[in-house]
Amino acid sequence: MISRRYLPSYKLRFSAARSFRSDAALEAISNALEEKVPNLVLYNYPSFSGAFSALFAHLYHSRLRLPSLILPFSSVVPFSVKDLSLEGFERCYLLDFIPPKDFVATRDCEIICFDHRKSAASKLGSVKKRFKVNVDVDKSSSKAVYEYFSSKLASSEGESISLLDDEDRTRVESVLDYIEDIDLRRWRLPDIKAFSFGLKEWRSKVNCITNPHMYEQLLRISSEDLIANGSSYFSSRLIDAKRVLKQNKAFKIRLGRGFYGECMAIRADGNHELSDELGKLLSLQSAAAGLSRPIGAVTFMQRNNLKMCLRSTDDTTDTSEVAKAYGGGGTTCSSSFIIRMDEYNEWTAKNPT
Repeated sequence: MISRRYLPSYKLRFSAARSFRSDAALEAISNALEEKVPNLVLYNYPSFSGAFSALFAHLYHSRLRLPSLILPFSSVVPFSVKDLSLEGFERCYLLDFIPPKDFVATRDCEIICFDHRKSAASKLGSVKKRFKVNVDVDKSSSKAVYEYFSSKLASSEGESISLLDDEDRTRVESVLDYIEDIDLRRWRLPDIKAFSFGLKEWRSKVNCITNPHMYEQLLRISSEDLIANGSSYFSSRLIDAKRVLKQNKAFKIRLGRGFYGECMAIRADGNHELSDELGKLLSLQSAAAGLSRPIGAVTFMQRNNLKMCLRSTDDTTDTSEVAKAYGGGGTTCSSSFIIRMDEYNEWTAKNPT
């Protein structure tokens, strides 16, 4: 039997948070405590940086045959210190997140955490004094964890063991480069948006409890395949957007009643998911028509509000100045805001019938 001091009343807790604390996860914790597993690994779920970090922790412990328990950690319904019975473990890795406040009271378990978010750096406080904290805002968590376990493995017992096989290394490191480009919000690498869309289909597969094949699947992911899948997805959306433009005639509007110039626009009720593609196509139409602003405006109803999305394919045009003037925001090439119907009517009032 497992000592009561290691096992709080899980049944009561589980009924209140059934959505994430599964029977399988709680059973895994119970078994690990019973078998005196020394290492607990918690990774940010459903973060891809967290999932790949979990892969590297898995490979490290597997190579050295060190017992470990790896679990996804959701900030929506997080495990508490009592849930995890941290006093029953020697070491706990927190991958791609810094510990919640209640972890600070932990005394008997060494806690090592990794994160890359600027918000994490500002929230460290007493955590930095109590735990081994690795927060680098210039490097994604997955890269930091990869380097950490690679170095740790290389120095273990003087043995020459690699975390990744030669066949996997180049492929995995390329994926890490792309994930880092997204995590740090750089978006600079070639085809990064296609990669991002290709990666999204994997989000439901990064729970190692419900998907026992997660590690093998992550090892097989290639940036080339993800980009190809994402590009195919973009192509199909572009075709759909062109179809919508054919079926719904675009018209000219006066941005800010003309203060911000004129551009082409469309009402896209029922097709708002194509607002990005529609906006970019309209931006090209605005430029071709010689209008003062190479912007595309896509308007649709959203939760009883009229929303306008602005897009531009011209690097010198700032769409956000319009959005900010009406309480919205965004970037130079992509922004949005809620507009009153009477104001919208003013913008379209002088359009020819």
